[in-house]
Order: sequence, then C-alpha cells, then structure tokens
Amino acid sequence: MTKWATFDCFGTLVDWRHGIATGADLLFPGRGAELLAGYNRHEAQVQREFPAMRYRQVLAETLRRATSEAGLTMIEDDASVLATGMPYWPVFGDTRAALAGLRAAGWRLALLTNCDRDIIAETRRRIDVPIDAVVTAEDVGSYKPAHGHFTRFAESLDVPRNRWVHVAQSWFHDMVPARELGIRRVWINRLGATDDPSIADAVRPDLTDLVATVEAVHAA
Repeated sequence: MTKWATFDCFGTLVDWRHGIATGADLLFPGRGAELLAGYNRHEAQVQREFPAMRYRQVLAETLRRATSEAGLTMIEDDASVLATGMPYWPVFGDTRAALAGLRAAGWRLALLTNCDRDIIAETRRRIDVPIDAVVTAEDVGSYKPAHGHFTRFAESLDVPRNRWVHVAQSWFHDMVPARELGIRRVWINRLGATDDPSIADAVRPDLTDLVATVEAVHAA
C-alpha cells in the first residue's frame, strides 16, 4: 500500500521567519525582527477572525496590525510586500535532500499548507522535488489548527491513518491537530520551542535524518 508523508510548508520546508522579517525590513529598515515578533502575535487571531480570507490578505492584515502595534505607519501598497516576496522565500538547506530521500524510500509526499494555491505553486518550483498532492487553506476555507486540511487530504485520497505520517515545525498549527486526529507525527523543532514534546511521536531539530525518523514512526 501507498505510504504518505505530509508536510507543513512554511517554517518546516521554507524559512518563513526569514521571509517575514526580510519583507518587513524592506519597509522599515532595522525593524524586521521586531515586526516578525509582532506578526507572530497577531496571525493566528486574524486567521480565526477570517477563516475564509485568502492568505495574501492574511499576510497584509497581520502586517498592518504588527506595524500599528509598533507605532509605525504603512501606506496601503506596502501591505502587499509579504505576498509579493513569498515565492522567493528561501528553502531550508536540508529540505530537498530530505524530500528526495523519502521519495526514494517509496513515500509519496503532500503539502498541507496555510496559504493560497498560486503561492504554493510558486514555492513548489523552489522546493524542486516532486510533490504528489497539495491541500491549501484556500481549498478548505479554514486555517490550521482547524482540521480541514487533514480531513480533506484523507478523504480525497482515501488515506488510512496507519499509512500516514505528518511532519511539521509548528506545535500549535500541526502537532496539536494531528494528535487530535490520531495521525502519526514528527515535530521538527527548528526553534527549540518549549511546548510539550510528548504529543509528538518523534522530535527532531531539523530534517537531516528524516527518512529514518519517518520510517521508525510509521513502524511503531
């Protein structure tokens, strides 16, 4: 039977923090790290308030709130800076080898991503490893940690839980809902977060030993 490894994209495969901070720094030089922290405080709330909003609009609204909190003023056109730059956000150095290794080991790959179809299409070009399926927030009308991405993926491809491992950096957006749904899960804790690691089946700091980790979690 087919084995599936699903991934969050931004933060797990692509350096989301670098992208947000660099985009904000284009508007307000020297303030990128501060605005990234503000962005992190506001994004989940924007997604809860507007679950059907396109991600490019979420980026804009969250950046507006972060800049306002910092006492900064954007002109209207500035709000598009993050969505415009997103196709160029850098892929982590361990991403391509890890994904290629999983494919070589017989795994099919999917992305469950809190972004729009057009954005992920551009990002797939940068990942440069074949992806077999994608589920976006635009497809399901909600943002993780809501369950829509996971249920759409399972139902549309008839994927049983015992043939599926989910891999992601975000404890809040991915590990929590995957656990709630009984999906095996690998937490890629790139940031050294202190959230409860026991809710994951495996915890790794990056993707360098991903094939062995996913295989072990699947076999457990």
